[in-house]
Amino acid sequence: MIRIGVTGHRALTPQVSDDVTHLITTHLAPHGPHMTGVSCLADGADTLFAQAVLAAGARLEAIIPARGYREALPPEHHPVYDRLLARAARVRELPHTESTSRAHMAAGRLLVEHCDHLVAVWDGKPARGPGGTADVVAYARALSRPVTVLWPEGTSR
Repeated sequence: MIRIGVTGHRALTPQVSDDVTHLITTHLAPHGPHMTGVSCLADGADTLFAQAVLAAGARLEAIIPARGYREALPPEHHPVYDRLLARAARVRELPHTESTSRAHMAAGRLLVEHCDHLVAVWDGKPARGPGGTADVVAYARALSRPVTVLWPEGTSR
Protein backbone atom coordinates (compact mmCIF):
# COMPACT_ATOMS: atom_id res chain seq x y z
CA MET A 1 0.00 0.00 0.00
CA ILE A 2 1.43 3.35 -1.03
CA ARG A 3 1.50 6.34 1.31
CA ILE A 4 0.93 9.63 -0.50
CA GLY A 5 1.36 12.97 1.23
CA VAL A 6 0.23 16.40 0.11
CA THR A 7 1.55 19.91 0.32
CA GLY A 8 0.05 22.86 -1.44
CA HIS A 9 -1.39 26.30 -1.61
CA ARG A 10 -4.23 27.59 0.53
CA ALA A 11 -6.99 30.11 -0.19
CA LEU A 12 -7.61 28.85 -3.72
CA THR A 13 -10.31 30.50 -5.85
CA PRO A 14 -13.39 28.36 -6.63
CA GLN A 15 -12.23 27.83 -10.25
CA VAL A 16 -8.72 26.83 -9.20
CA SER A 17 -10.21 24.54 -6.53
CA ASP A 18 -12.33 22.79 -9.15
CA ASP A 19 -9.35 22.36 -11.46
CA VAL A 20 -7.10 21.14 -8.63
CA THR A 21 -9.76 18.67 -7.47
CA HIS A 22 -9.84 17.20 -10.98
CA LEU A 23 -6.03 16.95 -11.11
CA ILE A 24 -5.82 15.31 -7.68
CA THR A 25 -8.64 12.86 -8.37
CA THR A 26 -7.06 11.85 -11.67
CA HIS A 27 -3.65 11.42 -10.05
CA LEU A 28 -4.99 9.29 -7.20
CA ALA A 29 -7.40 7.17 -9.31
CA PRO A 30 -4.93 4.36 -10.12
CA HIS A 31 -4.44 3.70 -6.39
CA GLY A 32 -8.13 3.53 -5.43
CA PRO A 33 -8.59 2.33 -1.86
CA HIS A 34 -5.05 0.86 -1.84
CA MET A 35 -3.35 3.96 -0.52
CA THR A 36 -3.05 6.04 2.60
CA GLY A 37 -3.29 9.80 2.17
CA VAL A 38 -1.40 12.05 4.58
CA SER A 39 -2.52 15.67 5.00
CA CYS A 40 -2.39 18.58 7.44
CA LEU A 41 -6.04 19.37 6.52
CA ALA A 42 -5.52 23.10 5.93
CA ASP A 43 -7.94 24.92 3.65
CA GLY A 44 -7.03 24.62 -0.02
CA ALA A 45 -4.91 21.80 -1.41
CA ASP A 46 -4.71 19.80 1.82
CA THR A 47 -8.48 19.60 2.10
CA LEU A 48 -9.09 18.87 -1.59
CA PHE A 49 -6.57 16.03 -1.36
CA ALA A 50 -8.07 14.62 1.86
CA GLN A 51 -11.55 14.68 0.35
CA ALA A 52 -10.31 12.86 -2.76
CA VAL A 53 -8.57 10.23 -0.63
CA LEU A 54 -11.75 9.55 1.34
CA ALA A 55 -13.89 9.56 -1.83
CA ALA A 56 -11.59 6.84 -3.22
CA GLY A 57 -12.33 4.72 -0.13
CA ALA A 58 -8.75 5.05 1.09
CA ARG A 59 -7.32 5.68 4.54
CA LEU A 60 -6.62 9.26 5.68
CA GLU A 61 -3.97 10.28 8.20
CA ALA A 62 -3.76 13.80 9.60
CA ILE A 63 -0.72 15.67 10.85
CA ILE A 64 -1.57 18.60 13.11
CA PRO A 65 1.28 21.14 13.37
CA ALA A 66 0.25 22.63 16.74
CA ARG A 67 -2.43 22.70 19.41
CA GLY A 68 -3.52 26.12 18.13
CA TYR A 69 -3.66 25.00 14.49
CA ARG A 70 -7.45 24.82 14.08
CA GLU A 71 -7.94 28.28 15.55
CA ALA A 72 -5.37 29.72 13.13
CA LEU A 73 -7.29 28.38 10.11
CA PRO A 74 -10.05 30.53 8.58
CA PRO A 75 -13.22 30.23 10.70
CA GLU A 76 -15.27 29.19 7.65
CA HIS A 77 -12.94 26.19 7.24
CA HIS A 78 -13.47 24.87 10.79
CA PRO A 79 -16.51 22.66 9.98
CA VAL A 80 -14.69 21.03 7.04
CA TYR A 81 -11.53 20.59 9.10
CA ASP A 82 -13.55 19.01 11.95
CA ARG A 83 -15.28 16.56 9.58
CA LEU A 84 -12.01 15.49 7.97
CA LEU A 85 -10.23 15.18 11.32
CA ALA A 86 -13.05 12.98 12.61
CA ARG A 87 -12.64 10.68 9.59
CA ALA A 88 -8.86 10.36 9.91
CA ALA A 89 -7.75 6.85 10.78
CA ARG A 90 -4.68 8.26 12.51
CA VAL A 91 -3.85 11.72 13.86
CA ARG A 92 -0.34 12.87 14.74
CA GLU A 93 -0.17 16.14 16.67
CA LEU A 94 3.17 17.85 16.97
CA PRO A 95 4.14 19.30 20.37
CA HIS A 96 4.01 22.94 19.24
CA THR A 97 1.58 25.25 21.00
CA GLU A 98 1.19 27.96 18.37
CA SER A 99 0.51 27.55 14.67
CA THR A 100 3.71 29.20 13.39
CA SER A 101 5.85 28.82 10.28
CA ARG A 102 8.23 26.71 12.36
CA ALA A 103 5.39 24.37 13.35
CA HIS A 104 4.16 24.17 9.75
CA MET A 105 7.62 23.25 8.46
CA ALA A 106 8.00 20.61 11.16
CA ALA A 107 4.67 19.16 10.06
CA GLY A 108 5.79 19.26 6.43
CA ARG A 109 8.98 17.41 7.29
CA LEU A 110 7.09 14.76 9.25
CA LEU A 111 4.62 14.35 6.40
CA VAL A 112 7.43 13.88 3.85
CA GLU A 113 9.25 11.43 6.13
CA HIS A 114 6.08 9.31 6.44
CA CYS A 115 5.08 9.12 2.79
CA ASP A 116 6.38 7.24 -0.25
CA HIS A 117 5.36 9.97 -2.68
CA LEU A 118 4.52 13.66 -2.33
CA VAL A 119 1.83 15.47 -4.30
CA ALA A 120 2.52 19.21 -4.46
CA VAL A 121 -0.30 21.51 -5.50
CA TRP A 122 2.18 24.20 -6.36
CA ASP A 123 2.55 27.01 -8.86
CA GLY A 124 6.33 26.55 -8.86
CA LYS A 125 7.07 29.88 -7.20
CA PRO A 126 9.12 30.43 -4.02
CA ALA A 127 7.37 30.06 -0.69
CA ARG A 128 5.70 33.22 0.63
CA GLY A 129 7.09 32.43 4.05
CA PRO A 130 9.13 29.77 5.86
CA GLY A 131 7.46 26.38 5.80
CA GLY A 132 5.53 27.04 2.60
CA THR A 133 4.89 24.64 -0.27
CA ALA A 134 8.22 25.31 -1.98
CA ASP A 135 10.10 24.52 1.24
CA VAL A 136 8.28 21.20 1.71
CA VAL A 137 8.95 20.27 -1.93
CA ALA A 138 12.65 21.12 -1.49
CA TYR A 139 12.79 18.93 1.62
CA ALA A 140 11.15 16.02 -0.21
CA ARG A 141 13.58 16.37 -3.10
CA ALA A 142 16.53 16.51 -0.68
CA LEU A 143 15.38 13.13 0.65
CA SER A 144 14.96 11.83 -2.93
CA ARG A 145 11.24 11.41 -2.29
CA PRO A 146 9.27 11.32 -5.56
CA VAL A 147 7.27 14.54 -6.05
CA THR A 148 4.41 15.11 -8.48
CA VAL A 149 3.57 18.76 -9.03
CA LEU A 150 -0.06 19.44 -9.90
CA TRP A 151 -1.10 22.93 -10.96
CA PRO A 152 -3.75 24.00 -13.49
CA GLU A 153 -2.02 25.27 -16.63
CA GLY A 154 -2.30 29.01 -17.15
CA THR A 155 -3.55 29.63 -13.61
CA SER A 156 -2.08 31.98 -11.06
CA ARG A 157 -2.70 32.35 -7.34
